[in-house]
Amino acid sequence: MSSDFFTENEFHFKSKSGSRYFYTEEGVYRYSNHWGRVANCRWRLQSKEKIKNQNYYLGFAKWTDFYALNETEKQFYISANFENKTVDFHHRGNAENVFLFFAETAQKRVAQIRKLFSDDSWASYFETDIEILRKKIISAYIHSNKTLQQIKVELR
Repeated sequence: MSSDFFTENEFHFKSKSGSRYFYTEEGVYRYSNHWGRVANCRWRLQSKEKIKNQNYYLGFAKWTDFYALNETEKQFYISANFENKTVDFHHRGNAENVFLFFAETAQKRVAQIRKLFSDDSWASYFETDIEILRKKIISAYIHSNKTLQQIKVELR
């Protein structure tokens, strides 16, 4: 389905922010210029190109891909790629042996880990190779409820 579909046909719903939705038996198409956390949903586009907010993109989600976002059940785990210095969080799905967080907690930890990957100034107080130190700290952080400060103190 092309984005022209939404200008040529009637959509089922238009949000206050201008996103347009078209429902099918298999799922929902969304045409929008903002992605990520939206109202009480989290939309993630998977694409080979870099997605920039403020540009319009067409996305599709199967009804089976939706799950409740709540802060009463830990449903998310964090994964880090130390070679690429990237981090993200994922719904537990069928994943086993992963440490689970609430959505908001996982999102905050991902932001802190991104800072650990992009800034080296925090490591000046340690006498360990930064890459080894970074891996130890991030690994401990995504596999426990300890704060970042607690982990850093333990490694001194």
